[in-house]
Amino acid sequence: MYHLSAVLSCLLCLISISPVAAEPVHFPLKRSIKPRGIEQYADIADRLRGKYGYTPSTKRKRQAIPGIAIVNQHGDNAYFSSVSVGTPPQSFNVIIDTGSADFWLASTLCTTCAAMPLFDTTKSSSLKASTRPVTIRYGSGAVAGTVVEDTVTMGGFTLLSQTWLTVTETTPRIVAGSVSGIMGLAFSAIANTGAVPFWQALLNGNKLPSPEMSFFLSRYVGQAAPPEEGPGGVFTLGGTNATFFKGDIDFVNMPSNIKSSFWLLPLAAISMGGNTVVTSSASPALCAIDTGTTLIGGPSNDVAAFWSAVPGARLFPEMEGFFSYPCATNLQVSVAFGGKSWPIKDEDINLGQLSSSQCLGGIFDLAAGSNVGGRGSPPWVFGDVFLKNVYSVFRAVPPSIGFAELSDAAGGSSGTPTINTAKTSQTGASPPRNAGSPFGAAATITAPSSLVVILLSFLTTLAATLRP
Repeated sequence: MYHLSAVLSCLLCLISISPVAAEPVHFPLKRSIKPRGIEQYADIADRLRGKYGYTPSTKRKRQAIPGIAIVNQHGDNAYFSSVSVGTPPQSFNVIIDTGSADFWLASTLCTTCAAMPLFDTTKSSSLKASTRPVTIRYGSGAVAGTVVEDTVTMGGFTLLSQTWLTVTETTPRIVAGSVSGIMGLAFSAIANTGAVPFWQALLNGNKLPSPEMSFFLSRYVGQAAPPEEGPGGVFTLGGTNATFFKGDIDFVNMPSNIKSSFWLLPLAAISMGGNTVVTSSASPALCAIDTGTTLIGGPSNDVAAFWSAVPGARLFPEMEGFFSYPCATNLQVSVAFGGKSWPIKDEDINLGQLSSSQCLGGIFDLAAGSNVGGRGSPPWVFGDVFLKNVYSVFRAVPPSIGFAELSDAAGGSSGTPTINTAKTSQTGASPPRNAGSPFGAAATITAPSSLVVILLSFLTTLAATLRP
């Protein structure tokens, strides 16, 4: 029998654990839940169009849409975690975004950053300043500032000289609440600062135990009174967390003939009720897999084909590129990138009620009202409408993205994935779940979706410590 002193020792281990420990470190990942009306999704669509190089048309009537885009990175659609910067460290919440590659924080020099926590450049002895200006544009919004280098720590991993942007000017509503910036997790080719992203610098320095990042994103759809900032799920940097998925991870390799930029996969098919309704008309039919956005956006012909398969669906002219459909319809949608077709919960596609009978759909026309251009824009973007339904893994070597069913501890998936008959030949094998690494332990940035998840994580570590 173990004595109280052993238990206390275990608790001290939990508090002082570091990346060189034998088990992953758990850090909070939260979700901001500020209620907004249906009109917020027009802003989200605009921000997404700009993010992927779909610039607004000069003929577009924008005055009917309130505010500025980018609300997909906050409110009830944003997932964020904590990062520490400088010496001594200053801590901030940042959006975790696989759809961009820049890391930025609002600074005390910002004159338009009202009500958000600000990085004080004068209080960091390790800051290396510059006079190089950079502007990052997000469709109908932007941030501007100067490039600096400083110590950055996230999930127990530290880089002593990370390049990033101290922001001195923003457009309104770029982020909100307790969020102060964005941590981009895509590839350096699309970094406006020219910096190697934080995760990629860790990988290049052999600091990650595995060349992977993985996500379980929690769901608040359907809750009557969700918290303003509540548990948002789990972000694991340098591996996977077996607590939150079951079965194998189905990896699909990224196209080998395209330079790494966004996290891209080829789209095989979108099905409804078991019948294929979309095989993408775009060539190549590439999809960006993006934790930093809410919706699913696609090319005009494909989106129109999808909604034409829904009886009673029609264009919603008040929000460009969106469709409404009868609220009583249960949309049994699944999407395939490789060997499996993954179901999406109807409640995730239903963005809310527009009238007594019609609801707004979460799959929209990405090109509507825009001029396509810039950075090899992918024709499809799959955000959290899809990603909440799977455990997702972003693997750098070989470049690939994998999906797995959510475990019961993560709330479970909406259904069992089926074999995709139109699968691509680019599937990759899932590595052994407990494979060793010469580099150290993964850091898991987490905010469990329930007390059960918290207890599971605690008891797993406790058992490992007390085991003879």
